[in-house]
Amino acid sequence: MRYFWCMTILLGLSAMATGQMDMPDPDGYIETNHEIQVNGKTIKYTAKTGTQPVWDEDLKVSAMVHYTYYKRTDIEDSETRPLMISFNGGPGSGSVWMHLAYTGPYVLNIDDEGYPLQPYGVRKNPYSVLDVTDLLYINPVNTGYSRILDKDVKKETFFGVNADIKYLADWINTFVTRENRWRSPKYLIGESYGTTRVSGLALQLQNAQWMYLNGVILVSPTNLGIKRDGPVDVAGRIPYFTAAAWYHNALPPQLQSLDLTEVLEHSEQFALDSLLPALARGGFIAPQERQDMAKRMAHYSGISQDLILQHNLDVPTYAFWKYLLQDDGYTIGRLDSRYLGIDRMDAGMSPDYNAELTSWLHSFTPAINYYFSQILDFKTDVKYNMFGPVRPWDRSNDKTGENLRQAMAQNPYLHVMIQAGYFDGATTYFDAKYTMWHLDPSGKLKDRMRFEGYRSGHMMYLRRDDLRLANDHIRSFIEDTLPDEGQPAKY
Repeated sequence: MRYFWCMTILLGLSAMATGQMDMPDPDGYIETNHEIQVNGKTIKYTAKTGTQPVWDEDLKVSAMVHYTYYKRTDIEDSETRPLMISFNGGPGSGSVWMHLAYTGPYVLNIDDEGYPLQPYGVRKNPYSVLDVTDLLYINPVNTGYSRILDKDVKKETFFGVNADIKYLADWINTFVTRENRWRSPKYLIGESYGTTRVSGLALQLQNAQWMYLNGVILVSPTNLGIKRDGPVDVAGRIPYFTAAAWYHNALPPQLQSLDLTEVLEHSEQFALDSLLPALARGGFIAPQERQDMAKRMAHYSGISQDLILQHNLDVPTYAFWKYLLQDDGYTIGRLDSRYLGIDRMDAGMSPDYNAELTSWLHSFTPAINYYFSQILDFKTDVKYNMFGPVRPWDRSNDKTGENLRQAMAQNPYLHVMIQAGYFDGATTYFDAKYTMWHLDPSGKLKDRMRFEGYRSGHMMYLRRDDLRLANDHIRSFIEDTLPDEGQPAKY
């Protein structure tokens, strides 16, 4: 092992002697060697996991950011091999989700639909994209093992849309320099709030670090500062309602008999072409048209016309989770509506808890703790923050969608792919489409944007078929966005 491993042993013995917490070195790592089978081929790689400092303007260490870096070793040229940098969301969430269930070399021990299995743990990922790109997973400050070290530092240095982007861009610059990856084609992938983060980073890296990207992958994206209030918001919920109702066999027979993507085409058309113009009239909609819209909304959502009228055609998503299977005694999940919950009482406006999240934490929490200590030999007394303390989070001046558009306009190499699960009720697939449609009002950049949908939820990769398919989509996205030799970046 490297120097950090020796230091860790000494620090650990010292901590045991004094009864103090065993803290990682703020600037050190452990490196181990591994191999996996990906698409039938053996891939050899190193795993480097450790911490790298965040320095303030006086070059004083203010925080440490924990990372895990996977580098393929059985190739001749690693300097020009793609590098994909991964973030999760929250904004207080660690990088555990995509790291240990999607693109990395190991995945959770779960069944084929994503439900937890015991004994908890991990297994090798036969669909990892490590065959085509090296991987870097980053835990922003106070997530995972990352922590603030300077007790006097102001929290707004880290906790806000733009503060987060600024310090992480500096951190990435240092990492890329240390690892000699400036020549590599670079990709950012973010999930949920991580899509806000990587959209802003695309421009910040470009304009403040002079680091240009080849691609940004948005997994279950947020609105990126793109407004969708009023009728647009209300109408935009219907396709998700349709998807969830279809999964639970709650649609009328003529819709239920259709394939999911076919029924969603009908629902999207209704939402855009009929419901949206009707909702624009608000309280002045004609009584008969109000009845007609409620009837058609019920047709596409699986909930009753009377409930829809009681909500003035504006059924909140949280109420839909409560209403859809109310007669059967179940609620449905927020982030993945395939999951079922049981409330204390059937009455009410929203579920008692998020059925899907409690299921996921069954398997993710023990797995990530086991993985770091037993597979990667990274041992510490510091708790891995699945959801860390990052409040209050300053969400003002969120222009990350415009940041991404501007980065694309300035950089002809830069492409965007959106991945979304049809059964995600938090960041819905139709909102993701709307975000893509409105990223560039000119339409001049649309040929560099791509949308992929999956028959699962927010973390669509938990379903084994989608784990394979979504990783294949990343592979093809990387292959398609690597310029030909000698191809200049120009219009």
